[in-house]
Amino acid sequence: MTNDAAGASAALTVDARGMRCPWPALRLARAMRVAQDVVLIADDPNAAREVAALAAEQGWRIDDAGPMGEAARWRVRRD
Repeated sequence: MTNDAAGASAALTVDARGMRCPWPALRLARAMRVAQDVVLIADDPNAAREVAALAAEQGWRIDDAGPMGEAARWRVRRD
């Protein structure tokens, strides 16, 4: 986990590339315990479904999602 220097100000970045589900979603959940704004990067094709389900269950907002090279990126925030 790192701070996202290139993106918006205080986003915490979680790089879950190489991890298979459910690990990207679990890493996101862990990061959201301490941060209001998290950028998740994952390359598991099932991560999109897992992230969407977790965000809906927890009441988090997915502000941005899209491809990032061989991976995908989601920006998740608390309301």
